[in-house]
Amino acid sequence: MEQKILIVDDEESIVTLLKYNIEQAGFETEVAYNGTDALDKASSTSFDLIVLDVMLPGMDGMDVCKQLRQMQVSTPILMLTAKDDEFDKVLGLELGADDYLTKPFSPREVVARIKAILRRMVREPVEVEEKHIQIADLSIYPDQYEATIKDEPLTFTPKEFELLLYLAQNIGRVMSRDQLLSAVWNYDFAGDTRIVDVHVSHLREKIEPDTKKPVYIKTIRGLGYKMEEPK
Repeated sequence: MEQKILIVDDEESIVTLLKYNIEQAGFETEVAYNGTDALDKASSTSFDLIVLDVMLPGMDGMDVCKQLRQMQVSTPILMLTAKDDEFDKVLGLELGADDYLTKPFSPREVVARIKAILRRMVREPVEVEEKHIQIADLSIYPDQYEATIKDEPLTFTPKEFELLLYLAQNIGRVMSRDQLLSAVWNYDFAGDTRIVDVHVSHLREKIEPDTKKPVYIKTIRGLGYKMEEPK
């Protein structure tokens, strides 16, 4: 069964270009030309990934992303931004996007990013001992992409969960931002380690009793992050 991609952009020429190249790569596509239509389709139909332009008429891409995450729609989102704007990138990631590309981009790069994100979604067989990882009140179930804190279910985007799992699998080890980019995102973000900080911040909001005094994910100044067993 072909994986299905929702393409959201108000420029018909870009939609046509993306649709052709994504379909040539073996995916099924559906199109939306504005934010309202995108929100309706993404919340009522199952997609494997959403390619979402930031600049849309009416409801923009940021609002679409934010509302989808509030509706617990965890479909991976690749955001397209018309300018190399750090604010747009960071805000998009903070709202729950998984990745971004700056226009102009090559269709081959879009397809490569889509494949990279979807590869991370493939649930590889896990060893028996990793069916369940327990760190104090935090329970992680790798094969189910689920986690709980004090038996209360937690909601993550795919990338948030993968980052949490990787840190848990390396408990007690300091992981640099570059290591985390390589392991979790599966490719180089050209040194843009801000994406790691944004996702760690999201994780802390969900698992830490006090985000100002984290007990699970510690910042190791000048080095990176470390998962610890709370004392």
